[in-house]
Amino acid sequence: MAIADDIAERRGLDPAWVHQILAQARFIPSVPRLMAPAPKGTVKNWKVYRSRFIDPVRIAAGVRFWQANRATLERAEKEYGVPAEIIVGIIGVETIYGQNMGNFRVLDALATLAFDFPASHPRAKERSAYFKGELEQYLSLTQRAGIDPLSLRGSYAGAMGLPQFMPTSWVQFAVDFDGDSRVDLFNSPADAIGSVASYFKAFHWQPGMPIYYPVQFDPKTLDMDALMAPDILPTFSVARFQTLGAVLEGPALQHSGPLALVELQNGGDPPQYVAGTENFYAITRYNWSSYYAMAVVELGREVAAAVKAQTGP
Repeated sequence: MAIADDIAERRGLDPAWVHQILAQARFIPSVPRLMAPAPKGTVKNWKVYRSRFIDPVRIAAGVRFWQANRATLERAEKEYGVPAEIIVGIIGVETIYGQNMGNFRVLDALATLAFDFPASHPRAKERSAYFKGELEQYLSLTQRAGIDPLSLRGSYAGAMGLPQFMPTSWVQFAVDFDGDSRVDLFNSPADAIGSVASYFKAFHWQPGMPIYYPVQFDPKTLDMDALMAPDILPTFSVARFQTLGAVLEGPALQHSGPLALVELQNGGDPPQYVAGTENFYAITRYNWSSYYAMAVVELGREVAAAVKAQTGP
């Protein structure tokens, strides 16, 4: 209740209303379990991860979504510079184009994570503070929009709509792309498309830049520790990348921006590697995972190829 008073004061909300809403928030036991990190020693497997998102059912749904929203996707690409296949990839990975937007009451999910974030998590204090901020933003957003905060449902983390925006992302990046004077990420594919494009533009998507390049290694000069140290943050010039033993060919040699060595583990099999650009990094700002980013890229490409095969260029 002290936090309710604090939220009301900072956001200019009626304290009685905030108390009334928060008093109806319910703890969801499964949410902290879902938020817990993978057990120590869990081996990542890109092939298994990929199979969860690139499958015939999701690709077919993506083709239908693309064909139904072709003009909107073209407009978003023109206005924001973000390719249609990346937007389609995001919405497909997140919700199978609206088929699975989550069934947790958003208020309950956010309150559970704000007040009962699993203490075993290595960043529990930081994450709890984050979800307190998202809960506050959610109350402010729904109050301003005239939406019943008890009515919306989303993911176990409180993400909402076709693109699974957290409340802060909704406030900062969502746009009214269908021109009806309101933002509706649940029922308006146009708003979802425009909002995803807006998000990527805000995170410095660079039109025309490749997302990644193939990479090989020179065993004689390879310094894998140095190449992996920045993780997925693009850090190396092409020249420095090659000095450390990463071998690039073709267009990659003309790349002017920084690169990162992206590793995709394959369980007990050898990992796969690519040279990620700033656009690869931009996709990871949506979900901080190189596996996620690659799934978005590959789903988008598969859908684009299927659309082209059906309708032509």
